[in-house]
Amino acid sequence: MMDVSEIQNQLRQFTIERDWEQYHSPKNLSIALAVEAAELMEIFQWVSAEESMAIADNPTKHAELKAELADVLIYALRLADVASIDPEEAIKDKISSNAKKYPPDKRIRWSI
Repeated sequence: MMDVSEIQNQLRQFTIERDWEQYHSPKNLSIALAVEAAELMEIFQWVSAEESMAIADNPTKHAELKAELADVLIYALRLADVASIDPEEAIKDKISSNAKKYPPDKRIRWSI
């Protein structure tokens, strides 16, 4: 199981050791997060939904996905740390909010 606090401590220490705190404002971290999310999307550009589901069958693409997803998660955790947001609490709150907003008996059926 992932220890979010420990990961945030490691990321904070990594940042301090390199004197990067000056660059880790909420604005800069949110921009970096968006850039990394775009790089994550680029992996799936021009492939079908079915092809994207088979990413684990392609070791090169799977490794690329793993690295880009790690970048997204790292920037999200740094942003939470800098903004004094507990990621676990934020996720629990959002799941609860979504459960109320999107009850199972009101499922949306998408059709094209």
